[in-house]
Amino acid sequence: MLEELDARIAEVLAADGRCSFTDLAEKVGLSVSAVHQRVRRLEKRGVIQRYTAVLDHEQLGRPLTAFVSLTPIDPAAPDDYPQLLAVLPEIESCYSVAGVESYIVKVRVGSPTELEALLATIRTTAGVSTRTTVVLSTPYEQRAVPCPPGTTGS
Repeated sequence: MLEELDARIAEVLAADGRCSFTDLAEKVGLSVSAVHQRVRRLEKRGVIQRYTAVLDHEQLGRPLTAFVSLTPIDPAAPDDYPQLLAVLPEIESCYSVAGVESYIVKVRVGSPTELEALLATIRTTAGVSTRTTVVLSTPYEQRAVPCPPGTTGS
């Protein structure tokens, strides 16, 4: 469990990973050196796993986002879909899920034609059937989620 100050530091950095130690210290009410120590400790513990940039996929030429549900054709086949599909750069995320499907992958491509080709590649590479949901718009994404009440302790 996280201390309240560590949880607050994590929340501020989740919202703005480029926040300086000076600004972070001001926001959480600690000295710069104390914040620096706490951030390093959070990184070491794996609470903070990485810092990343949020990109505009439309400007990068991949405006079409879709979620693709993967169902094994042969239920006895090895569960190695994430490894088999990791080589496809269009796949942004892979989620193991409960239900009929085994995994759901989030993909970003440039056009419906590219999506169709990617789906064919996914099917042949992993030996799965697919069900696709195309995203029409994204009101918000990658929001910083606050730590739930009661998860902080001493």
